Amino acid sequence: MDNETLNLDLRKFLKQVGVTSQREIELAVGRALAEGRLDGVKSLSARMVLTVDGIELTHEVTGELSLEQPPE
Repeated sequence: MDNETLNLDLRKFLKQVGVTSQREIELAVGRALAEGRLDGVKSLSARMVLTVDGIELTHEVTGELSLEQPPE
């Protein structure tokens, strides 16, 4: 196994995941706002599940996405 090649591929994959996920979330939030489905909602629970075939890896990350600006 070549660690350098694996690390480069991992970085490319994770960058793609980050960029495309952010875009999809922003678009979905915009649609929900336009449709009035987020009236009164202050944050959204988010969950990302990563699976890697062949090594039986499942990794879950959870978090909150705030829709309001924090107080100063």
